[in-house]
Amino acid sequence: MTTYSYKALTAEGLETRGVVQAPDEYSAVRQIKQKCPIVTSLTPVSSDFSKVKQFLSKDLGSPRIKLRPLALMCSQFAITLQSGMPIGRAIDMISKQTEDKKLRKILLAATEDVLGGSSLAAAFEKYEESFPLTFLETIRAGEVSGTLENSFDRMHKYYERTAKNSEKIRSALTYPIFVVCVAFVVLVIIMVKVIPTISEVFDSLGGELPLMTKMMIGMAGFMKDWWMLFAIIIIAAIICWKFYTKTEKGLVTEAKLQLNMPVIGRINVMNGSSQFANTMATMLGAGLTVNSAVSVTSKILDNYLLQMDVKKMIGKIEEGKQLGECIKDCSYFPDSLKDMCSVGEETGELDKTLETIGDYFAGETERLIHQAITMLEPTLLVIMAIFAGFLVISVYLPMFTMYDLF
Repeated sequence: MTTYSYKALTAEGLETRGVVQAPDEYSAVRQIKQKCPIVTSLTPVSSDFSKVKQFLSKDLGSPRIKLRPLALMCSQFAITLQSGMPIGRAIDMISKQTEDKKLRKILLAATEDVLGGSSLAAAFEKYEESFPLTFLETIRAGEVSGTLENSFDRMHKYYERTAKNSEKIRSALTYPIFVVCVAFVVLVIIMVKVIPTISEVFDSLGGELPLMTKMMIGMAGFMKDWWMLFAIIIIAAIICWKFYTKTEKGLVTEAKLQLNMPVIGRINVMNGSSQFANTMATMLGAGLTVNSAVSVTSKILDNYLLQMDVKKMIGKIEEGKQLGECIKDCSYFPDSLKDMCSVGEETGELDKTLETIGDYFAGETERLIHQAITMLEPTLLVIMAIFAGFLVISVYLPMFTMYDLF
């Protein structure tokens, strides 16, 4: 909201002054004219207090809207529009019911634009950094084709499925990450507190420590003396990798690693195939042409090599080639996806076919992730057992030999 200072004339012709808050000048004038029919001047107020207030009112974190609130909003739009409610009234109602603060703020501003005569796509495009590209393109296509309610229904299913998959992945990774963090904390405590104490006791008694305990003391000493250098090297390596992956060569290298690594590579291929199929199905169902749908899909794929493969298809489709023919030149997509694209075009139900195969690949991604986590857990347990055994022996072995020194 911006604060405006104004001068206006009342219905009796008397000059009056005041201050109003509004998102823009047009809204400010509308507010003033409710009391004074003639506005003679309108000036935005810029003070240190207002700047501080504006800064404190900014949302922290990423401007992107989370998938769960976005899916819920799409569901609400689909239901209200299918019931015959006008778009202006629908967005006004949904904006008041939305619990997500960022999304509610955007919807309230978009409500004024829509009620003022703007299209829904134009209203949301002002906040393109907050919405996925698929969301904006689908709305635009839905408005052009007159099937906006169907577009919102498809997006609800698409974002709901994507959110569920993301939550399952996070849930599956919680336990292994927790185990590794606990192991690291235990290692630090033992090396910083326990081992040095045992070493001092043995030195005072004139005894010689066992080899394993000496190794632990050596590691503790190394970490104590060189931990800062070690941390700097790790941070520098991460920063260098980040800058390297911003270059064309770095993006290709990172993408190849993602697709060719054992276990993880197949998961990324399945996930990329699911993204391609589901996004294409959503775009085509909203009324986009195949060429436009491929263009949008190429921008939202996570893997850079898959993006490049899909982008190459655009020119071939513009030349008149079929999607099933063009996708055969993509190196990493599985044959089943390529075959289903051809089948969908032959039957004239490409969007439904892609939606079906997209669900299959989403299920395969989830299965492979679950399988990888299932394999990871016993591997972690074995590593932790070896790690714990080494720590226990290193700590207790000196205690057993300590009795010989008395």
